[in-house]
Amino acid sequence: MTEVEIITIFDNWNSALQTGDPEQVANLYADNAILLPTMSHQVCHTHEEIKNYFTHFLEKVPVGTINESNIRLYGQLAINSGIYTFTFKDGSYVRARFTFVYYKKVDRWRIVEHHSSQMPE
Repeated sequence: MTEVEIITIFDNWNSALQTGDPEQVANLYADNAILLPTMSHQVCHTHEEIKNYFTHFLEKVPVGTINESNIRLYGQLAINSGIYTFTFKDGSYVRARFTFVYYKKVDRWRIVEHHSSQMPE
């Protein structure tokens, strides 16, 4: 696994957002994944909770851009943390800190932990 491949995983996640299909986004997360979402106070513990969060988030038609990325590789585990910005269809945006933890299961990387919190203003 290389840093370029880890960035590609984010790009695939961002592309899944563009589909508007919350199931497609939720399927990128492992069955036991945890999501601490950007625009909700509820921690998501299950596939259904993750899908529900993205159902509402995707209504805003988000497009993510990484502003800073810090990647660390540990065998079957990869961590990418930094800052990203989401722009929305209505022209608004939100900058947030993020951490994605990926785990390689068989031949596919899955998101096992995703923490995203709005930047303090």
